[in-house]
Amino acid sequence: MLAKETTEPFDDKDWLYEIKWDGYRAIAEVNNGDVRLYSRNGNTFENSYPVVVNELKKIKADAVLDGEIVVLNNEGVPEFQLLQHYEENTHRPIQFYAFDILSLNGHTTTELPLIERKKLLQKIIPKNEVIKYSDHIMEKGIDFFNVSKEKNLEGILAKKADSHYYIGKRTNEWLKIKNHKTQEAIICGYTDPGGARKYFGALVLGVKDGDKLKYIGHTGSGFTQKSLKEMWDLLQPLRQSKSPFAEKIKTNMPVTWVKPKLVCEMKFTEITREGILRHPIFLHLREDKSIKEVTMANTKTVKKAEIKKIDKGEKKLEDPENENDKIYSFEKIKVKVTNINKLYFPDEGITKGDVVNYYQQMADYILPYLKGRPQSLLRMPNGINTKGFFHKDAGAGTPSFVKTKKLFSESTNKDINYIICDNKPTLAYLNNLGSIEINPWHSTIEKLDYPDYLMIDIDPSNENTFEQVIEAANVVKEVLDRAGAPSYCKTSGASGLHVYVPTAKKYTYEQVKDFAYLICMLASEQIPAFTTLERNLQKRGHKHIYMDYLQNRRGQTIACVYSLRPKPGATVSAPLLWKEVKSGLTPQDFTINNIMKRVKKMGDIFTPILGKGIDLNKCLKKLGG
Repeated sequence: MLAKETTEPFDDKDWLYEIKWDGYRAIAEVNNGDVRLYSRNGNTFENSYPVVVNELKKIKADAVLDGEIVVLNNEGVPEFQLLQHYEENTHRPIQFYAFDILSLNGHTTTELPLIERKKLLQKIIPKNEVIKYSDHIMEKGIDFFNVSKEKNLEGILAKKADSHYYIGKRTNEWLKIKNHKTQEAIICGYTDPGGARKYFGALVLGVKDGDKLKYIGHTGSGFTQKSLKEMWDLLQPLRQSKSPFAEKIKTNMPVTWVKPKLVCEMKFTEITREGILRHPIFLHLREDKSIKEVTMANTKTVKKAEIKKIDKGEKKLEDPENENDKIYSFEKIKVKVTNINKLYFPDEGITKGDVVNYYQQMADYILPYLKGRPQSLLRMPNGINTKGFFHKDAGAGTPSFVKTKKLFSESTNKDINYIICDNKPTLAYLNNLGSIEINPWHSTIEKLDYPDYLMIDIDPSNENTFEQVIEAANVVKEVLDRAGAPSYCKTSGASGLHVYVPTAKKYTYEQVKDFAYLICMLASEQIPAFTTLERNLQKRGHKHIYMDYLQNRRGQTIACVYSLRPKPGATVSAPLLWKEVKSGLTPQDFTINNIMKRVKKMGDIFTPILGKGIDLNKCLKKLGG
């Protein structure tokens, strides 16, 4: 539930007033001691703030809580910068202030009056230094707001005491009262620099006004020498000769116009009658915003503490990262992930940050299938609705902590410096490059010509049903059972199924491929109406499943178990029990949102593919070979 903004505090006996905490809004789900902690847009906080997660586990009830994660400064006041860079401030007190409860022991509470919900909430909050009940006062909103100003807090929230909880809605029954304002703006051009200043003088700013752009002012404040250069570099590819405004804009210096693509956020003191920002100061880019969202209706408040710095004429200090970046710390290694708010799965609202957090959360399960293996990267840095590209060579800019292996490629007739993903930092680095999907070799660098497993890709054409895919997988299993070869199945995460057989580095790719061919041939003979070994789509038509045995070649890769796939729904390549490979199964059942819960319940059921391998000669004899 979201709050509307109002400018003046008020007294009312029917309202309660809370501190507006300066932190990250978070939902905490506590279920039988298991905890999920995530942001308003679904980004997980579990890896970032494990102290909070551990303390939430002490709640003696199943509940869904709404609250704010904060970190306290030396004065005991929440400070957002300390929270944003918590990996550098773990010695400081971190707290989760719970202010509402959405569910308790399986019963939805959202339709109870707020004052009753808070009574239920207070009863289950344990007494410790991390999980806190966010208290309130009744009626005296003006006095409470004045105290918040004296304490240098962000402001207050006014809430109707009998209000229900409307999930995802912004209503006038919850109001936020802050001190000063910010405005998102579209960068439409820049003026020439004056005096000793380099690169540019000021940014020319606009907002959407219907189908047109409306000029709202310009600013040259808020930049360091480095950020001036960074902004200038971003603007150069966007230069154009024509002004994007319909109206003529007057400036003191000549203007270079740019395509209106970049969105930034500004501090300001007030808006003139003409709609121009007074004393605007650049804060940062907003890469999570599209220009369609940027109107004057988007004004919001900002902390008084930040405005004081402006009033004193203090220079803006350069932040090590902006709100769209995040530093992941791994002992002595730090990995910067940029543009965490960029949408990778637009329909699902899943961001780049969500993808990185997913892989970090799943790292203990996925890394055993990646360690020592060269990676073929399918990069989609602009999300699943754009065309991706494959990337194999690590390149000169690869960080020193990333392990690589130079291998000769017969297909390109040159050496390729492959990335080897052995640890969490490298996994985060790959995700930062836009690798939504992870594709390892079937063999490790210690024995490159000897795969750890055989795999058969049951790959349907457009007109095949998934029921046919399920039938084909079970026929493959029957053939492998006849051979005495244990087999393991996983969804592709797209439209097919993958069947694996452990080979434990005992046989060459050629030997494994030949055995896979035999299995596919015997299976296809049983269901010739809708399966084939013909690779060429034109020759096999659109009614036949391709039984792909050619995946068993040196250098071939396929989506790793637990890998996300760049498909609608954010599906995951999920391991299955054979009893699950039956009518009604669909790859869309396994997604970024539920796979962790499944793995925690079942464990990693795919580990045998890295275990004891088959005896190939015995298998061939059983098949009459």
